Amino acid sequence: MKHIIILGDGMADHSVARLGGRTLLQYAHTPYMDRIAREGRCGRMLTIPDGFHPGSEVANTAILGYDLNKVYEGRGPLEAASIGYEMQPDDMAMRCNIITLEDGRIKNHHGGHLKTEDGDVLIKYLDEKLGSDRVKFITGIQYRHLLIIKNGNKHIECAPPHDHPNEEWRPLLVKPEEGWADKEDGARMTAQETADLINDLILKSQKLLAEHPFNRERAARGADTANSIWPWSGGYRPSMQTLPEMFPEIKSGDVISAVDLIRGIGHYAGLKNIIVEGATGLADTNYEAKTAAAIEALRHDDFVFLHVEASDEAGHDGDLDLKLKTIENLDRRMVGPIYEEVKTWDEPVCIALMPDHPTPVEIRTHMSEPVPFAIWYKGIEPDSVQQYDEVSCASGSYGLLKLQEFMRAFLKPHPRAAQSAASPSPYGGE
Repeated sequence: MKHIIILGDGMADHSVARLGGRTLLQYAHTPYMDRIAREGRCGRMLTIPDGFHPGSEVANTAILGYDLNKVYEGRGPLEAASIGYEMQPDDMAMRCNIITLEDGRIKNHHGGHLKTEDGDVLIKYLDEKLGSDRVKFITGIQYRHLLIIKNGNKHIECAPPHDHPNEEWRPLLVKPEEGWADKEDGARMTAQETADLINDLILKSQKLLAEHPFNRERAARGADTANSIWPWSGGYRPSMQTLPEMFPEIKSGDVISAVDLIRGIGHYAGLKNIIVEGATGLADTNYEAKTAAAIEALRHDDFVFLHVEASDEAGHDGDLDLKLKTIENLDRRMVGPIYEEVKTWDEPVCIALMPDHPTPVEIRTHMSEPVPFAIWYKGIEPDSVQQYDEVSCASGSYGLLKLQEFMRAFLKPHPRAAQSAASPSPYGGE
C-alpha cells in the first residue's frame, strides 16, 4: 500500500459568528474532503506536544512521528537544510523574516508579501552591509530567509512575528532564556551576548532597509514596505532518523511544498524534495502542478507528504474570504483529482487529510489545539463521521491521537479492512 498525506497548513479554525457560528471547514463547499471522511475513518491529533510553541516546524515534525523532545532544534536548521546550506558544528541558524513595521507595531510578518526575487535583493544587500565572519544572511523564499550566527547561543527567547500582529515590536525584542544570560556554553557566546547581537542587527536593518530603493518606491505608492528583519527560532544542526529508518512501511518518499521549513523537515526525514514550478506558498499557488507531481511521485515511491501553505497565510492575515477560498481550492483542485486518480489503481493508496494546527482568522496566530484528520483507502470500513470538519471528526473511531500514534494508524491498515467486522479496534471508538 502507498501513502499520501495532504496537509492544508493552518486550515483548522474556530466557529465564526459571520458564518452562523460555523467553522470555515463546516461552512466551505468541500465535497471531496467530506467524501473522504464519509468513506473513511476520522479522528483528531494533538500535533503540539506539551511545552512546545504551536509552530509549523513542531506540528509537521510531530505529524511525521518524531519525538520533538529528542529532535527539535527550531526552524532555522530545517530551513538551512532546504536552502542547501550545510550547517557546521559552531553554527546557529535562525529563520529571518523580512517584515513590515508601522507606527511602532508589527503590521505584518511578510513584508507586504515579498516575492522571492525582491527578498533576494534585500537579503544580499543586508549581507553586504551587516555580514561578517560571525554573521551571514542567506536567501530563502519570499519573506522567509536565513540568518547564520557563528557560535551563537540558542538559549534565547524570540517572538515569532506571525504570532504578534498589531503588537508593539520593541517589547518583543530578543531576550536570553531565564537562567542563561551569562551562562558559559563552551566556545559559544552567552545567551545575553547572542540576544544583544540579534537586536543590534534588527535595529541596523531598519535604517538600511528604509533607504533601499525597493522600499522607497513602495513607500511612494503607499504600499507596505519591507522595513525590518525579524530573526527567530534558532538552533543547531539536528540529529534525526529518516522515515524509512523509523517505519519499515516506507521504503522511499517525497515532500512537495513551497515552504523551506517543510522541505527541510523532508530533507532530514530522508524524503526527496520535489520542486514544483508555480508553487508559491500563497493562495495563488499552482495547485494543479503540485497535484500532478504528487500523483507522479506515488507511481514510483511509497510515501508522499503534500503540503499547502495557503490557508495558513490567509489565517495570519485575518482574511476570512480568502481562507475559505483556499480551503475550497484545496478540495477542488487537489483532494478531488488525487482521490479520483488513485481510486482506480490496482495498488491501493491510503490518503490522509489534515491540517498541522489551527490558524483562526479572528485570532491570526497558531493555536495548540487538536486538529481533525480523515484516513481513506479502498477497503477501509467507514465509521459514522459524515463530513470533514473540526466538530465531526471529534467523534471519529480513531479518537484523539498523539506522538507516533497517528503515523502508526496511517501506515497500518485498520484491522476491520483485513479482519472480520467483529475484530476489536486498537484506536478506540467503534
